[in-house]
Amino acid sequence: MPRTSIEGLESGGDDYLTKPVDHAALSARVRAMLRIKALHDTVQQQAAELASWNRTLEERVAAQLDELEKIGRLKRFLAPQLAELIVSSGDEGILESHRRDIVVVFCDLRGYTSFAETGEPEEVWTVLREFHAALGPLVSRFEGTLDHFSGDGLMVYFNDPLPCPDPAERAVRMAVAMREAVGELIAGWRRRGFAIGFGVGVAQGYATLGRIGFAERVDYTAIGTVTNLAARLCAEAQDGQILLSKRVAAAVDGIVTLEEVGNLALKGLSQAIAVYNVVGEVAG
Repeated sequence: MPRTSIEGLESGGDDYLTKPVDHAALSARVRAMLRIKALHDTVQQQAAELASWNRTLEERVAAQLDELEKIGRLKRFLAPQLAELIVSSGDEGILESHRRDIVVVFCDLRGYTSFAETGEPEEVWTVLREFHAALGPLVSRFEGTLDHFSGDGLMVYFNDPLPCPDPAERAVRMAVAMREAVGELIAGWRRRGFAIGFGVGVAQGYATLGRIGFAERVDYTAIGTVTNLAARLCAEAQDGQILLSKRVAAAVDGIVTLEEVGNLALKGLSQAIAVYNVVGEVAG
């Protein structure tokens, strides 16, 4: 190969012809170069598209991970379907501080303190694990908001952060379902020698709700007399009782059978209040 041809290729040329030029060969080589150029352009375009798709995929994955993280945080206190609804709507503003009429359910185990003092830690752990495993799915099923659970205590409320048309009915239906579920557990616990019962209190009233905490840990909670009332009703309840405040009882009259307990003076409340007990199953 002539020296000039070598220099030409090394300088970036793709092909060469020697003189005299054969025009047919020139045309063929030009067409070949055009094909190569077209293929090169196609490869470059596909590479650019692939890079764009990769960037889009990375953005989608990041967005999905962020969404899953948000859903995971909300699922700590909301039913899964409600958490997903809030995240999909993109509006977490409803979690900011506000005032609303809610129905609060408070429940815990009768005789738990004595059991925890005398039982082995492994036995207490097993009872709590079974207790939470039985009640947790019911909170999600009735779309309640889990405020907190501490030991054997559980507080759930309805009509917030998303309103519902029948908060009192949902609350009482959930309470009855909880009584049935824990009743099955209690039978087994008592066969193992554990003297444990179950009681529930349900009240309705206004509360201030919203997120509370700090950067590393945020919870959603309700503050107001209604939460204290539900807790006091729960403390007053005997094994198997579901005690209702007057407003809740009026809302579910005809849906469940109620018996009037009477006016009770509850700790922390200045006046005695009318209390009702849920007897039997929920209609429908």
